Amino acid sequence: MKKLRKYTEKPIIGPLVKIFINIAINRQANQISKHFTEYLSATVATNQNYKSESFKIRHKVYCEELKFEKLQPTNEEFDEFDTRAVHCLIKHKPTGDFAGTVRVVTSQNPKQMLPIEKFCLGVIHEKSVHPSDFPREEVCEISRLAIPKKFRKRATDKFNGSATGSINEYNYSEKELRCFPLIAIGLYLCAASVCLNIGIKHCFVMMEPRLARSLKFVGIVFTKVGPVVEYHGKRAPYYINRELLLSGLTPGFKSILSVIEQEVSNQFNTK
Repeated sequence: MKKLRKYTEKPIIGPLVKIFINIAINRQANQISKHFTEYLSATVATNQNYKSESFKIRHKVYCEELKFEKLQPTNEEFDEFDTRAVHCLIKHKPTGDFAGTVRVVTSQNPKQMLPIEKFCLGVIHEKSVHPSDFPREEVCEISRLAIPKKFRKRATDKFNGSATGSINEYNYSEKELRCFPLIAIGLYLCAASVCLNIGIKHCFVMMEPRLARSLKFVGIVFTKVGPVVEYHGKRAPYYINRELLLSGLTPGFKSILSVIEQEVSNQFNTK
């Protein structure tokens, strides 16, 4: 009788475990999404004022703090690629301050090179994917991710902090702290939402390998296509496409992508 009971009960345990696992996953996904939407929102720089905010953040990080670029009298950092880039910002809702920025550089023809093609072309492995492998209107480069110092953990965290979104924990509540590690991820998801809106399918980026590893934990899986070189710090070239992004994201961050994508779509529709 005991053997029979074990045999008949076994098929019931499997589905129950799956149900509890799914409940736990969905609960965690909802918590992650709630933390993001409660404190942060995605903004596309659809006007010059927003673009100026982006350029000011970049100047503070890239020119004043890291000294990667020269100081500008306007206190705004921009270059030749910005005229054909879509600029993204993450806003901290309680203060109204912008917590970070990133840009999506587009290209319509081979003469409009991406930054990675102009400055780091030889870094991409010969047998790896290359921007020239795809229609120009379907490729982009995500670059100039910058997060202001006050949203980072320690003054000594300099470049590392600007990439990962660590913040000064003494300025914010414990509840808010749970959300701030999402700033860098939110910026990449905002850039991804822009790509989905304008038909970009293939994306390249020069980033720190440790940031690539961090993004991998949440399912944003970039493919490394070249070695680490000195380019605004130790960085390597990476590639991702639409299918890799959508298939890799964990449930919580899929939920955030859905929220950000809706915000971005609304802003594109009201341009």
